[in-house]
Amino acid sequence: MTIITNWTKKMSASFRKSVFTFSHDLASTGLFTDSALIKLIEKHPDELTDVCTMGPASDTRYPNKLRTGDFRDSTAEELFQAAKTGKVWINLRKAMNVHPEYSLVLDQMYSGIAKNTGKKPFNANGGILITSPVAKTPYHFDKTETILWHVRGPKRIFFYPIEEKFISDESYEQAVTNMLEDDLPYDPSFDEDATFIDLAEGQAVSWPLSAPHRVDNHGFCVSVTTEFSSKESALKNAAMIANATLREKFGVSPSWTKQSPINRLSKSILGIALKKTKLAVSSQHADYVTFKVDTMAAGSVVDVEPYERNF
Repeated sequence: MTIITNWTKKMSASFRKSVFTFSHDLASTGLFTDSALIKLIEKHPDELTDVCTMGPASDTRYPNKLRTGDFRDSTAEELFQAAKTGKVWINLRKAMNVHPEYSLVLDQMYSGIAKNTGKKPFNANGGILITSPVAKTPYHFDKTETILWHVRGPKRIFFYPIEEKFISDESYEQAVTNMLEDDLPYDPSFDEDATFIDLAEGQAVSWPLSAPHRVDNHGFCVSVTTEFSSKESALKNAAMIANATLREKFGVSPSWTKQSPINRLSKSILGIALKKTKLAVSSQHADYVTFKVDTMAAGSVVDVEPYERNF
């Protein structure tokens, strides 16, 4: 089966270098209908399932920051309906890897990428996002090479320049040393320099490594988000880990953006060594549950006293 339907030579030249869209036929697999997604939610492991809602839009630096929810008292159908009609955002992490029928499709997706670009990605992971009509994904960046394959509903995605103003070295360092966080501080004035794409069903969008972006749903949406490691992402992240360690432990102010290619490579080697020796700085924090899913409540969200996630 051919998943990618309209790839061009221009897209091959632009892959991982600029923002562009292409078409796909994931809908024809039958794996993203209401009934198929409910069955998927039911069998997907709890530890790979994130059910969230949005924090306050009034937060001046981190608007709409995602909050973690407890979904264990809800059936798969109730969770799906909470996303379809409430204020709930579901991420079935690695769903495209864990389940054989989805894994087969992921292989077809990336064999198409490899065939068209001649640059076969590796370690591809794929999650499935089932998200509320009012969902907003906060301003953030991805630590790996990422493609969003949109399947159902209207969605707008905003992209911002990869510049110090929009993604500072220090913000990148803080995120890359924290397994749970990839959010960036946001300012509404950033939108003056943003470009946006209104994704239609059956469209995918690819963008350069670490490009800041945010997403607004304009209706109930289903998407597949895939990521893979590349030499560039591995080296950049290792260099940022080295810089974060130097900044925190030795009080220096290193800069990725101002470093030469040779200096970047040396920092990457240092970062890899620091990780192996466990000397790298870490800013990991616990994931706290702040609400539970209840389809009888407004937005299917009921606030609870925060407690550390243990499921």
